[in-house]
Amino acid sequence: MGLFLLTTLTMIAFAANSVLGRMAIGAAGEPLIDPASYSAVRLASGAAMLMLLAALTARREDGRLSELRGSWASALALFVYAAAFSFAYVALETGLGALILFACVQATMIGWSLKEGDRPSLMEWLGLVTAFGAFVWLVSPGLAAPDPLAAATMAVSGIAWGIYSLRGRGSPNPLQATAHNFLRSTVFLLPLGLIIAATGLHLHVTTTGALLAVLSGAITSGLGYALWYRVLRQIGGTLGAIVQLTVPVIATFGGVVLLDEAWTLRLALSSVLILGGVAVAILARKQRS
Repeated sequence: MGLFLLTTLTMIAFAANSVLGRMAIGAAGEPLIDPASYSAVRLASGAAMLMLLAALTARREDGRLSELRGSWASALALFVYAAAFSFAYVALETGLGALILFACVQATMIGWSLKEGDRPSLMEWLGLVTAFGAFVWLVSPGLAAPDPLAAATMAVSGIAWGIYSLRGRGSPNPLQATAHNFLRSTVFLLPLGLIIAATGLHLHVTTTGALLAVLSGAITSGLGYALWYRVLRQIGGTLGAIVQLTVPVIATFGGVVLLDEAWTLRLALSSVLILGGVAVAILARKQRS
């Protein structure tokens, strides 16, 4: 029961990142905060929370921080994920953004396995083709299609998070590695600021918007990732990947309840096909291994 509760809380935290992002950046009328500022506050507050958790964990275990300090490549992938995530939610609804994000995360990780010489079974191919076809249908032009630039930006975010996840596999201390990667990622805020200044994009920060960004960075990202590492050790990678498929559904529900967003038939059907196809592929791979 304790493991189930922790897993549920973690998935709610991951889904809450989408709800908070959309609430702050894509609010009706004038947004509460601009995407660049939201990214900056989220990464900085996430770094602070994770470094605190890493220090407390190290003190409990051996009295010192691990010598593992993350990497600049992983930090860049993390930054691209967070920045693209924020800019995508200017025009995407909550559940749709989460669906594109997690579909692209899984596609990136599965695509890397194929590149490394993995040979999927017939059931794996069936799941992958179903998921890919439904994704193409979801983002194809039509009355209910999402903004193409926003969808592409969220896809970049998902690919970046997939790369970050691939680079972090097998880390001896994922909590400390992520803490240091979050800290390193804040360095990339400087070139982002220069780009904003050069292009003349408008910066806008309200107290509520900043608080939502801190909540996303420190709580639903920082504490959420800490919980995830604890859960993942007990449920394993395959079940962990399947459990994450609930995040877009939870995010969509949050958008409907909290932001008065509509769950269209196109989104509902594509969600079932994408998540179902990925689940079939993951389970088939588990049986093959």
